[in-house]
Amino acid sequence: MATILNIETSGDICSVALSCDGMVEYQLEDHQPMNHARKLAPFIEKCMEEMSRRDMKADAVAVSIGPGSYTGLRIGLSTAKGLCFGLGIPLITISTLEILAVKVMFRSMEWTGDEILVPMLDARRMEVYTAAYDFALNKIISPNPLILDENSYKDLPDDRKILFFGSGAEKAKALVDIPRAEWIDGLNAYARDMTALSEKAFRESRFADVAYAVPEYLKEFQASVPKNKL
Repeated sequence: MATILNIETSGDICSVALSCDGMVEYQLEDHQPMNHARKLAPFIEKCMEEMSRRDMKADAVAVSIGPGSYTGLRIGLSTAKGLCFGLGIPLITISTLEILAVKVMFRSMEWTGDEILVPMLDARRMEVYTAAYDFALNKIISPNPLILDENSYKDLPDDRKILFFGSGAEKAKALVDIPRAEWIDGLNAYARDMTALSEKAFRESRFADVAYAVPEYLKEFQASVPKNKL
């Protein structure tokens, strides 16, 4: 029975969740945008206090690996690595797109299991980070950055329901014309949504290299130059 500390910092929300055997035992969330640097360390400390109070010991740390916010991903991964080095426990890295996909799987009991899951993370302007999965998380479209237009996702099967969701889905509605599309609004990734994936990875011993693990940005970081206001 594994006890895993789950960390999710890929978007605006900073969250942690302590899970045991795949069940959430304790969780903390902060919804103030991009507040990770201030909130994550105190959240981790509170989780450690909770484990000590309940005589629990962490068996692994799981962290969302991206795509997503460059700053948020670096903060989350560096914190997770520090915990793994300090505690001598393995690191589990989880795709943010897969976290969202699993969240949608568990959202309704009415899914047939034949639907195609299409998470979309906002990447500014008309670009998104996206992928497409079946309900076994087999990749139908591999994770990639995509500039949206009227031909986006036209290669997906037209005889199956396509579920679109995530922070980038709203701006795709006016462009993507797929008859069997269903749009799910207001969906964000939280640490509590990682627990099924992190528990499965632990059981299968799918651990990342603590020294060399890097975020999955999907594209190179482009720094902007501040405008001279003088």
